Amino acid sequence: MTRAGPRAAVVGGGITGLVAAYRLRTELGPEAQITVVEESDRLGGTLRTVDLAGGPLDVGAEAFIGRRPEVPALMAELGIADQLVHPAGRRPLIYSAGALHPMPAGTLMGIPADAQSIAGLVDAATQQKIADEVETAFAWDPSIDVSVAQLVGSRFGEQVLHRSVDPLLGGVYSGLSDSIGVRAALPTLAAALDSGAPSLSSAVASALPPPSSEPVFGALRGGYGVLVDALIAAAGARIVLGARVESICGERKGWRVDPIGHVDLVVLAVPAPALSAILADTVPDAADAAAGIELASSVVVGMALPGDVELPDNSGVLVATDAGLSVKAFTLSSRKWSHLADRNSVLLRASLGRFGDEGPLGLSDAELVRTAVRDLRTVTGLDVTPTATVVQRWHGGLPQYAPGHLDRVAEIESAVRDVPGVAVAGAWSHGVGVPACVASATRAAAAVCEVAR
Repeated sequence: MTRAGPRAAVVGGGITGLVAAYRLRTELGPEAQITVVEESDRLGGTLRTVDLAGGPLDVGAEAFIGRRPEVPALMAELGIADQLVHPAGRRPLIYSAGALHPMPAGTLMGIPADAQSIAGLVDAATQQKIADEVETAFAWDPSIDVSVAQLVGSRFGEQVLHRSVDPLLGGVYSGLSDSIGVRAALPTLAAALDSGAPSLSSAVASALPPPSSEPVFGALRGGYGVLVDALIAAAGARIVLGARVESICGERKGWRVDPIGHVDLVVLAVPAPALSAILADTVPDAADAAAGIELASSVVVGMALPGDVELPDNSGVLVATDAGLSVKAFTLSSRKWSHLADRNSVLLRASLGRFGDEGPLGLSDAELVRTAVRDLRTVTGLDVTPTATVVQRWHGGLPQYAPGHLDRVAEIESAVRDVPGVAVAGAWSHGVGVPACVASATRAAAAVCEVAR
């Protein structure tokens, strides 16, 4: 009679949960009983690939940072390395003050290292303020964390925030400079400041990554759905959809996780508010810290246009927050990705919604498409009618890395570390991108497997 392997529950079926389930299968072997419990009716979380105009298009995350190794390594493990693609090499634009501007070079998340790097995007007075910053008295307290807006706005002015920094932060976090902390979002800048940089300009200059010819981003030819499907197959887990786990309860030699019963190991790969609720009775210190992490919602409108439409020869357009538009960014997908340029239709995505603004989520699909088309006309001059559209709402899709975020994460992880057989992971912890989620899931799976050995 074959001895049953350990029983493990992974709560959350997004990319973090699926990677955790796969890592558990790899570590615990074929006899392990692994269950993935997901509250919604589908797996993948904020990764979703849909069919638009006869082919796949991602309507959640579409790319990963190319300099991080986690996703290519995972794809190789899963036998889908041939899916790896890189952008066509075109640069993005910023729409501000009624015109399109090249994305400034020599900036860190839109923060300029000198006045010249942002010339043309801001007015002469702001450019002079940046130039004078190196001569202005500067004080930085290494013991505290502040919002990006507090730091950059006080040194460089509001135009830099609205026209350069906020558009980039909106793309990463669906947030704004006043909702994002320096230490979590810009660790290299914080390190330069902690080391005694005499000005913000000099700190940015020292924090800029070295020039590289390597691709900045990567993606999957068939969309992230290919990765999701490969993880599901490799994990070989039982899948329970439409089930909410509200708490876990310690039992003799294990945990009770409703609705699946007794297990030996638990990985909680859920957003911070859900994590807080699940741990409220079992690990209250972690629950309290997780409760302080807020979420932002957003909407993606995917559009197919007639094949003869000529998009700007750029990868996308970020929209300044003082531009008066509803759309915060356009991804010109057929320009950005060569494999999509081969399609018969011209593809693009419009993104709407930021932290604190739930308005776009309340619009109908038709209203969202009309808004996207109207703003596209304003930005590019194109007067077009989509041949096909898809609308994806992301309720609470991205955590906000507010000032003090690193302390909250440390409190959560410290409290859970003392609870045998339980580990936590997710985009709320050490990065919102897919590579960071893969790394987080890998650490969590390794931590609980120590108990099973």
